[in-house]
Amino acid sequence: MERRTIGAAALEVGAIGLGCMPMSWGYTESQRSLDSSLRAVHTALDQGCSLLDTADMYGPFTNELLVGRVLKERRAEAFVSTKCGLLVGEAHIVANGRPGYVRRACDASLRRLQTDRIDLYQLHRADPEVPIEETWGAMAELVAAGKVRSLGLCAVGARAVRPARAARTERRPAGAGPRRSRMHDGTLAQLERIQQVFPVSSVQAELSVWSPEALEALLPWCESRGVGFLAAMPLGNGYLTGTLTPGQGFEPEDIRARHPRFTAEMMAANQPVVAGLRRVGARHGATPGQVALAWVLAQGRHVVPVPGTKKERWAAQNAKAAALTLTREDLAEIAVLPPARGSWY
Repeated sequence: MERRTIGAAALEVGAIGLGCMPMSWGYTESQRSLDSSLRAVHTALDQGCSLLDTADMYGPFTNELLVGRVLKERRAEAFVSTKCGLLVGEAHIVANGRPGYVRRACDASLRRLQTDRIDLYQLHRADPEVPIEETWGAMAELVAAGKVRSLGLCAVGARAVRPARAARTERRPAGAGPRRSRMHDGTLAQLERIQQVFPVSSVQAELSVWSPEALEALLPWCESRGVGFLAAMPLGNGYLTGTLTPGQGFEPEDIRARHPRFTAEMMAANQPVVAGLRRVGARHGATPGQVALAWVLAQGRHVVPVPGTKKERWAAQNAKAAALTLTREDLAEIAVLPPARGSWY
């Protein structure tokens, strides 16, 4: 598999990563299987998908334990990415960016992952009650201590951002271009602050055919500074694979059960997006999901899509997308697909 670099230290990873979250958290619980998940991780590594993305909050903790079982056997083949900064309670998630907590969280992750170093340690969310410089400084100390190789920041999610009323009602001059999205303004401000403390190696944010907002400002920021970009949810929470049917329903704990784009009405309305990917794929003998991943890869040489799965079949299929090169005509056809319908808020 093609290798791509992350950050100024030019850390190498396979062009496609593996998101491990669905194996333990967030998606259909009844379909989880430890053995199946372990096979999926092994399959991804076999195919060259070296970046394994997890977090202490997934489970919580159980996802790191699962990944650790694989690392015990194949640590040299893997690029381990985990996260800190969020605590999961019975009915809520809260941020914790206190330096003491960051140090303890790192040590706990190292134990669960059965390794002596984390290749990429990401701040999941900034704590609004702790200056982000203090949190990032504590993470930088972990690099100096040899426990962590590089640092990354997860972007504030689209659904966590509400445009100010003034921005919604602002009058635009005649002939002005489209209004710039303010979705990632908070993340960009955070990046400028922490970059003064210690270099940012990567930014993780949602990027896919039906959620391209990061292309506007966030990805250019990364490109101009040699910062890697980890594309989260590059398959649109599974929608862009073409395997989901409108109205199929989701189990209550599945994040898609509350996602505005996964109502029966919106899933039906967004079928033209999948149909367009399927048309492009038919010319290459590829699936819609593989086309969606190839589109993400085409957005920049430091972009690494991190599709999540808990099944070896999909892990193998996703990995094959690294060999798919879309033509200019393919990219132009995807560019004129109708924008996705369904509010984020």
